[in-house]
Amino acid sequence: MGAMTRLLGRSGIEVSALGMGCWAIGGPLQGGTDQYGWGPTDDAESIRAIQRARELGITFFDTASNYGAGHSERLLGQAVAGSRDDIVIATKWGYTFDEKTREATGEDSSLAYIRSCLHGSLRRLGTDYIDLYQLHLNGLPVPQALDMIGTLEELVEAGVIRAYGWSTDDPASAAAFAAAGAACTAIQHDMSVLNDAAAVIAVCEEQRLASINRGPLAMGLLSGKYHDGRSVGAADVRSQGYDWLAYFRNGAGAPEWLARVDAIRGALTADGRSLVQGALGWLWTRSEVTVPIPGFRTVAQVEENAGALAFGPLPADQFAEVQRLLTA
Repeated sequence: MGAMTRLLGRSGIEVSALGMGCWAIGGPLQGGTDQYGWGPTDDAESIRAIQRARELGITFFDTASNYGAGHSERLLGQAVAGSRDDIVIATKWGYTFDEKTREATGEDSSLAYIRSCLHGSLRRLGTDYIDLYQLHLNGLPVPQALDMIGTLEELVEAGVIRAYGWSTDDPASAAAFAAAGAACTAIQHDMSVLNDAAAVIAVCEEQRLASINRGPLAMGLLSGKYHDGRSVGAADVRSQGYDWLAYFRNGAGAPEWLARVDAIRGALTADGRSLVQGALGWLWTRSEVTVPIPGFRTVAQVEENAGALAFGPLPADQFAEVQRLLTA
């Protein structure tokens, strides 16, 4: 049996069914007192982790210009130097930042920023093209997003990007963008066994788009590590209490969500896979368009995530049991 692959929507670009999300390896990013990174990281370990992912058959890497104020892109570029054409790189634009001070400075939805931000991404990644370029502003009004399509199509025509998409959790936004943009091929959105984004999945299936699943392990809650009451560090985004971060409270796993993980743990792991691997397998069974992109900071995390590929989609009986338990 060959490696498990999926198509990146209507672009026809083939990727490993599991991608790697490169937010955490970007290291610190702050805006005033707000933290947008995942705390301290070890760059040498991050590079080893990316290279290990490659060895294990991962071909899809998702980053963003602002992760670590450009640091994530630089690390990814370093790690894949010499094998650029063997992998598929997704990055994002929309947020502004200062590379030197590593500060988040706001957002920019202008057409000019699409190009200037892309130029910075190409420089940091050490490449002359991006496979998937994604609008990062989740809640941007649809008319503003649609105004960008002409520029994006020009960039596709020029070969600087191969396809584009939007990182948004709003199904109506996703549908409008995909309908208007010929080379729109993917929607990135929050999705996990704890948060079935059924309406966005429906749009992706109807419009032949990839559903790129960020938060497939519920920001780490589905690793099972937070059941012992441990909390994340002060520089970790999960300590910040943002309203979009329901799974953690005061930096520790939220008890009601930990209880839900416990309820489905047996069904996710019944065929011998780990909790992480069960959560990833659930996403593959849920729809043929899903490509989960769990984050990582260590080689060990990459190895566990990639181990899900050998198990593949969650068997139908386990999937049905998970659904039954979640609606009980």
